[in-house]
Amino acid sequence: MQVSTSLLPNPTHAWLRKIGLAFTPGPMTPLLEDFRQGLLERFAALGHQVSDPPAEDIDVLFTTAAFGESVSWREALFFTARRKFGLKRSPVVYNIIQISPAQFDEWMDRFQTALGKETPAAEDFQFEGLSPTAYKVLIEQGLRGGPILSLARMLQAQAKSIRILLLVGDERPERVYHFDLVGAYPASHNTSAEAFYSDIVLRIVTTESTTEVTNHELIQPEIKFPEWEALSSPEAMRRAGNEIGARGFFTDMVRIEDLVQVPAVNEGVAKQYSEGCFATWDPRLNALIATVTGSARPVHKGRLTDDDLAVIIGVRPDGSGAQVRHVDGKRNDPPSSEAVEMMDMDEHLPRISKETVAGVKTEVPVIRSKLHGHRGVKAFNPELVEYVPLDPPYYHYLVSCATEAQARGIKAAFSRAESLLNPDDPRKIAFTVLPGHGVVMAEKWQQGKAPFEIIWEAMDSGALEIDPHVPQGLMDYTPGDDGRHHLQEGIH
Repeated sequence: MQVSTSLLPNPTHAWLRKIGLAFTPGPMTPLLEDFRQGLLERFAALGHQVSDPPAEDIDVLFTTAAFGESVSWREALFFTARRKFGLKRSPVVYNIIQISPAQFDEWMDRFQTALGKETPAAEDFQFEGLSPTAYKVLIEQGLRGGPILSLARMLQAQAKSIRILLLVGDERPERVYHFDLVGAYPASHNTSAEAFYSDIVLRIVTTESTTEVTNHELIQPEIKFPEWEALSSPEAMRRAGNEIGARGFFTDMVRIEDLVQVPAVNEGVAKQYSEGCFATWDPRLNALIATVTGSARPVHKGRLTDDDLAVIIGVRPDGSGAQVRHVDGKRNDPPSSEAVEMMDMDEHLPRISKETVAGVKTEVPVIRSKLHGHRGVKAFNPELVEYVPLDPPYYHYLVSCATEAQARGIKAAFSRAESLLNPDDPRKIAFTVLPGHGVVMAEKWQQGKAPFEIIWEAMDSGALEIDPHVPQGLMDYTPGDDGRHHLQEGIH
């Protein structure tokens, strides 16, 4: 089905696919009913398959929940949809929740006041349906991303749903916030019905058109433990975790059990997820030494052990995951979900000659170390640091973490970095920002510097100013009076 490009006001990703979806109502209001009709009509107009009742192979299932009311996990479609509707697989569930503009402002003020206290109080963050320890998550997330992130975590816990569409409006929709697991909250604004519903549809389709790249492949032979012990990179990773963590880069791990008590959590989402990963190149192994995934168990970036590190030697031919080697005697958990992006971003960049500790010349990637975290960059010194933008669609339609779409976008951005394409360029750091997600940084080699030392020294000097705030859409950096380039949102 051909769709007029007038329905697509912003640049879209070339890899979008058609999806199947259905809507099964929970609590409804007149506005929710109008929104349901407008949303489904736009999905159909853009060529997607809308079914009622849900078809057995649907990708997405929409439902509703009442603001501030807790849904039992036994009734939540996040856990029950497949069985309830006889589906082939569990669909991605989106909960639509309505709130009036006045209520929204009241809740923002409420959380802002509570977060603004010198010591935020647990009693200010106690809500129906949340664990007694949920205040820890709401406070930490609010301090990281502002009051809207506290609100997002509260609604996710109450609705028992990761993906929330928060519909703000009385008689007509004003805007919709899109909440997800990693803490994104971009908004679709109702400037016209056509543009409004097209934007919502395209954001959802973008997310559902991606696939995870965590199908890692084990490559033999194992690395013998004496060989591992002789490497300098593991100790360098431990030091880097401590140094970068001491500068507040890594945010606290989100543990689901701290937020909400759901016995069936293993069926739907990992028990916890950690924020941030990093890796450095080891010339002797010809591999990346990277942090392991935090979804399997807690990983404290500031206190790394050998069991918190993985060895990545490549990317699977089909791109579905990384190729890893195990170390004899180590726990050998899988690498971080960003393993593919960290390895694949070297493909279109030059390699340089490097002398190992043993005096042997070898070829290494121009990027020595890579750092990924749920942080933003407020300002940087362009004489020392290069900002590399993503392709335009990534600023309009956000992609999910651990996906091939994210890896593809990062790879393309860094392949255009002048400081990396020219190894002699004096700038030693390049970075990009994934809207709604965080920053990815690359550090070049420099004699006499430990892995990541250039990055943490740039943080200390102000050449790279890290900020808890992550832009949610259009952004750029413009020159300031202090010689640095400063973040400006809403422009590109």
